[in-house]
Amino acid sequence: MTRTVHCRKYDQELEGLEKAPYPGPKGQDIYDNVSKQAWEEWQAHQTRLINEKHLTMTDPAARKYLMEQMDRFLSGQDYDQAEGYVPE
Repeated sequence: MTRTVHCRKYDQELEGLEKAPYPGPKGQDIYDNVSKQAWEEWQAHQTRLINEKHLTMTDPAARKYLMEQMDRFLSGQDYDQAEGYVPE
């Protein structure tokens, strides 16, 4: 049986993640409130942001920026786009 959650991004019941994507409270919150679809879309968007903005993941400021963007993306708020990205 597939686990469902009320996704905060899409405001509807959707398939949930199989496990928390992070340890601790942040991961549990995502597991409880974000759909698998929204999480997969965030993963793709995160990759575009890293590539187009040339972010270095060893830089604490870059990691903080991505966490802020993730929170905005998963909450359905406005979030930064990757400049130069053209969807197929």
